[in-house]
Amino acid sequence: MTKKRQQSPDYIFESSWEVCHKVGGIYTVLSSRAKTMQEHFPDKVFFIGPDFSDGKDNPMFTEDATLLSAWVSKAREDDGLRLRAGRWNVPGRPIAILIDFTPFFAERNSIYNWAWENFQVDSLHAYGDYDEASMFAYASAKVAESWYRHNGDDSIDVVYHAHEWMTCLGVLYLQKAVPRIATIFTTHATSIGRSIAGNNKPLYDYLWAYNGDQMAHELNMESKHSIEKQTAWYADCFTTVSDITARECKQLLDTPVDVVLTNGFEDSFVPAAGKPFDYARRTARRKLIQVANTLLGTNMDIDETVIISTGGRYEFKNKGIDMLVDSLNRLRQDDSLNKDVIVFINVPAWIKGPRIELQKRLENNTTLSFPCSNPRITHDLHNQEQDMILSQMNWLDMHNRPDEHLKVIFVPCYLDGHDGIFDMHYYDLLIGNDLCIYPSYYEPWGYTPLESIAFHVPCITTDLAGFGLWASQEGGETGVMVIHRTDSNFIDAAEEIKRLIIDFTRKSPEEVSRLRSSAAHTAGKALWKHFITNYSKAYEHALNARDQRLKVGSKNSPNK
Repeated sequence: MTKKRQQSPDYIFESSWEVCHKVGGIYTVLSSRAKTMQEHFPDKVFFIGPDFSDGKDNPMFTEDATLLSAWVSKAREDDGLRLRAGRWNVPGRPIAILIDFTPFFAERNSIYNWAWENFQVDSLHAYGDYDEASMFAYASAKVAESWYRHNGDDSIDVVYHAHEWMTCLGVLYLQKAVPRIATIFTTHATSIGRSIAGNNKPLYDYLWAYNGDQMAHELNMESKHSIEKQTAWYADCFTTVSDITARECKQLLDTPVDVVLTNGFEDSFVPAAGKPFDYARRTARRKLIQVANTLLGTNMDIDETVIISTGGRYEFKNKGIDMLVDSLNRLRQDDSLNKDVIVFINVPAWIKGPRIELQKRLENNTTLSFPCSNPRITHDLHNQEQDMILSQMNWLDMHNRPDEHLKVIFVPCYLDGHDGIFDMHYYDLLIGNDLCIYPSYYEPWGYTPLESIAFHVPCITTDLAGFGLWASQEGGETGVMVIHRTDSNFIDAAEEIKRLIIDFTRKSPEEVSRLRSSAAHTAGKALWKHFITNYSKAYEHALNARDQRLKVGSKNSPNK
């Protein structure tokens, strides 16, 4: 048996749809890790993302004509790649390469034919975003290939790290085009697992019985599942982000993961302890209470009111929004609640814009003794009559009545500092919360609860979230209250959330302070400087697998 040698890459390419393009949690994974990556591999990590500029500036990206200039010229002139090099405007300011992938649409049929002939990837049933994602994946790999052919040789080790099914085609292309580049594929959630959960099928109770290929056919997910499964098999190193998703991968993709890349956080986002932190928290609470009182026509106190929030993508079941609203209805009707509680549901939806009535009240700095019409939402929606959150609240008769201690406010916008109501960023408001709740059903990791405790805000989550599972294994007081969720205990879990909220409202200031300290301490254990070691394992695994692949020459068969 050949002894594996310890290896570390000289250069790393990371490809993701969310490089300089904020969509969801993967953006947080990459952008928060960038600073630590720069410390370990200074300017040797090249993040590749899609270029949607079309003549417009991207505030997340600063182009630098002097950066990698010799190669960029060759890539444009010799290889015909329409790319730009610059810096990603996040802590660490890593090198980012944005690629215009649209020219490859003309070649997509021949590219799909190549993928079928070489890797049996079924693109026949593709629809929706499959073409766009695949052409970006192919273009990203062409970027890495171009750089290697102009700068690389057998003396340097290069790793190409692809995130999610949208980048899979690039991994497969490089296996053929530049076999000396080692490949890593990370699935942050299997496409078929997310689809099973999103279609209200019991994922966890029956995971052992599901066949990924069969379910892909049933749920019309064949093409996405096919390319994800083949890439999991052929990549030199297959990874995911949590133990719970590792089990899902083994069952639905028919192969175990090689390394679990636990997601960390970068605490440079958090204000410094002492006066800066206290000021930021006070500012956030003042804004949250101001908007609530103005919308509701109330006079709730900034210090006496318990402020709670949830956030994330609008995945009604997967994110546990349905359970949260149900538990809040139970809380609303519980006579033992004797303290004012505001819950903000920060979930971006299809908004028209800020509510004019609320906006005018805020501009005039007037809190009237009567509420705005429909005092449950801050922005107008295009599909307000069909909105699931509002529909559930209507069904449960939740209308924020004046005599109720609990008030629930739906904030359906991106909190980017320019929403017209809060005009503050998500993190700048998050710090003002007393408690956050994320009762996820399908959550491979779960950045929102980690972000919460990073800002010293205790949270409630579930053991179906990768982060919740990790926190529950830490032991002791963590500031993270993890409830047990299954496919069949919805009512019990909702009751447990209600109980935990009531228990929190009864805590003394000293008890709350200790809980906040525990949350901050737990967040300190989840910093990237601790979790980055898992990436070193993945790089080493990929490079050793590449060496074995080159040695045996089996480029047409999986490495598993």
